[in-house]
Amino acid sequence: MPNTILIIDDEEGVRESLKLILGDFYPLILTDGPEAGMDVLKENAAKIGLVLLDIKMPHTSGLDFLEEIKGLYPQIPVIMVTGYNFVETATEASQRGASGYIVKPFKSDDVLKVVGKYLKNDK
Repeated sequence: MPNTILIIDDEEGVRESLKLILGDFYPLILTDGPEAGMDVLKENAAKIGLVLLDIKMPHTSGLDFLEEIKGLYPQIPVIMVTGYNFVETATEASQRGASGYIVKPFKSDDVLKVVGKYLKNDK
């Protein structure tokens, strides 16, 4: 079972925080936006077990990119990472194919719990 996590977030601090939380437990690939994220998916889809995707990025809506990912790779769960804890946003993300979401600022335990629903810790 693939267990590499692809993290797509334009904020370096968020990427680094997720790396600190998850890096000891799962292989990670970090990218700063949708274009780089799609390149990674095209080359590594077979080993990607989960995508953590920022909702709000410059030039692209994470929700729109979510639909693109799910259209090409429906088998890969996508967890949205958001600074906005709005029911409407969570509902829309779910309707577009998200498996769940993590609200920033996040706690290590919450991130590990959400990720653990979808991946086995093989490291």
